[in-house]
Formats: sequence, structure tokens, C-alpha cells
Amino acid sequence: MSEEIFDVVNEHDEVVGRLPRREVHRQKLRHRAIHVLVFNRRGELFLQQRSLTKDNVPGVWDSSSSGHLDSGEDYDPCTLREVREELGVQLGSVPTRLFKLAATAETGWEFCWVYRAEHEGPFSLQESEVRGGGWFTPEAVTEWLERRPQDFADAFHAVWREYRRA
Repeated sequence: MSEEIFDVVNEHDEVVGRLPRREVHRQKLRHRAIHVLVFNRRGELFLQQRSLTKDNVPGVWDSSSSGHLDSGEDYDPCTLREVREELGVQLGSVPTRLFKLAATAETGWEFCWVYRAEHEGPFSLQESEVRGGGWFTPEAVTEWLERRPQDFADAFHAVWREYRRA
């Protein structure tokens, strides 16, 4: 499989170039990603545990689904693709946009749109991306993050902090 190509963006999230994933990450260039928070009818959040083979923060817990935009891809279509690839779910429509995070060191220099979807599962997890997952109450997620912050991807800290603030 050839290396992914990302759009490089400026401080206003405007495309200024294209580079391979490895170079974008190595040079800490701004680029784009999405995070989808999937809740069930009981109000529980599905969190995924990242695969141990991931090149960035393997084995930690993260949003239900997340991923980089491919070069030329928009945020909304990326949500549908990532949820389908990582969770094996074909959503009927683009999830609800919640908020956008700025590209900072905490987000890995990614502008991140965060979305909310509803689904009951079950999921068919993509082994190359996702080690496992589970449903958690929002209160349990907050308590876990406070007690063991190292268990989570840095970007998820920013996502959850902003979600709770909103």
C-alpha cells in the first residue's frame, strides 16, 4: 500500500500544499483530521483502543472513530469513510458537527472537526486500526481521564475537554 498523501494547511485551515503522511508528521505541519463520538441510546460513548501497530500513540484509548483527511477530501465525507473503515458501520447521513479544534501540538498539528453520531453497535472493528473498544458513561470517561491521562491519545484530551465545556 502506498503512503497516504495529506493536504498541508496554513493557520487558517487553507490548503497550501501536499506531502506524504510521514513528512507531514515529521515536520509537524498543520493538516486535517476528524473525530467522531458515537453514543448509544443510553447515553454511553463508544471508545476505541488504538491498534498496537499504529505509528502514532499505539494502544491508547481514543474517540469512537478518528482519522486524517485524504488529500482533496472534505471533513464531512471523511467522517463517513472513517466510521465505515474503523467500525464497520455505514451511517445513513453525515453525523452532527459539534466543534472544531485548532491545529496545536496537543492535536498533533491537526485541525479537527468533532462530530456526534448515534449507533447501538455491534461494530466490526478494523484490526489494523483498532485493538478493541467499549461503551462508557460520560462520567466514567471523565473520571478515567483524570485518574489515568496516559491511557488516552493527546488529541482525545482536547476533544473531551471541549465536549464537556460545550
